Amino acid sequence: MTAILGIDLGERRIGVAVAEGDPPHAFPLTTLQRRANPAEDAQLLTEILHARDIGELVVGLPLEASGVEGPQAKATRSWAEAVARHVGLPLTYHDERLTSHIAEGRLPPMKRGRSGGPPSAAQRRAHRERIDRIAASIILQDELDDRRRTRHPDRSPASKEPEGTVTDIEV
Repeated sequence: MTAILGIDLGERRIGVAVAEGDPPHAFPLTTLQRRANPAEDAQLLTEILHARDIGELVVGLPLEASGVEGPQAKATRSWAEAVARHVGLPLTYHDERLTSHIAEGRLPPMKRGRSGGPPSAAQRRAHRERIDRIAASIILQDELDDRRRTRHPDRSPASKEPEGTVTDIEV
């Protein structure tokens, strides 16, 4: 079974998670710094794709609170489609609303700086990077859970269409 890569795309960073195993389970992997264009970001991701035998990309789609696609969702679609074409993998979008907030809630408070002072710039950056990769794992695990509920509706507490799946694109 091939693994699935989950992505939480931000303006400066890319949170990355992977789902492996049978049944697959998502876990945070790394946080990458965004490059100038999607092709350069795809090159960064290529090492991970080959090392982990990735067969699909799941990208968090930042819908607005009302559920509609705004400018950020359109920018994410443009980036994700360019990356998927570059790496030649199928692409699935998953609603990412509140995932960063949930990820932040799963972490202990940010470490304090020297002598209990405010956190240093490096500590703030490391904390944000952890949030990004945990958010990617939440996006990916939510997608996996929705797929399981769809395949086995009798096992889920609510046998309805998954709310988080936005659309699928084969590349």
